Amino acid sequence: MLWPFRRRPQAADLDPAQWRQAAAGLPWLRGIDPAREARLQALVAEFQQRKTITPVQGLQLNPVQRLRLAMLCCLPLLEFGREGLHGWSQLLVYPAAFRVHRSRMDAQGVLHEWDDELIGEAWTQGPVVLSWADVRADIAAPGEGYCVAAHEIAHKLDALDGVMDGTPPLPRAWQRQWAEDFQRAFDALHAQVEAGHATAIDPYAAEAPEEFFAVCTEYHFSAPARLRRALPAVAAHLERFYGPPLLGG
Repeated sequence: MLWPFRRRPQAADLDPAQWRQAAAGLPWLRGIDPAREARLQALVAEFQQRKTITPVQGLQLNPVQRLRLAMLCCLPLLEFGREGLHGWSQLLVYPAAFRVHRSRMDAQGVLHEWDDELIGEAWTQGPVVLSWADVRADIAAPGEGYCVAAHEIAHKLDALDGVMDGTPPLPRAWQRQWAEDFQRAFDALHAQVEAGHATAIDPYAAEAPEEFFAVCTEYHFSAPARLRRALPAVAAHLERFYGPPLLGG
């Protein structure tokens, strides 16, 4: 049997002019330090080699737009590294929010069916799906608490250990502390939502532990100061996991 060897992609494989143009349109890269930008370039080069970006429903993406999508997907991997790219091979991009049909059998054997309108999705074993309109909205208003690309990549990181439960693969001691702090914060948020109280972060985070992790990830990238005020223990874990926030708001 022959085992093919493929050279690991290098940042030098990227077109410098395209990189500058793509980076200029992303607020997260305006204050990035050279060392982190170099890591991002290496990750993006590997992303481009290993992933297929597939626009659907007539959407057209030029090379710079494709590069921006790769950058956004790789920002959450700056500390975690290239292992975060494992487990999927395709990024599907819809022009705007998209509808999916759901079905679930309840405990009494009754089948429930409904349609959801989504702006992003990450299959446990399958593609990442994004709404291009919402990616553009996140870029245009980077401090509003939303970053759909970061949200879906958080789900992919969460799933790397085989269980989507809000805890990505971590060293054992850190994983225990993470699980304790996140569960405590999730339970408190869930109680607030159940009681009908206003919440400091998007109440969608109270849907499930995995959504809590993904929504808090969005705040790390889009409103880190708000996250730090609301959930200091969670924010500290995410700053260790993702690195220092790239935005100050």
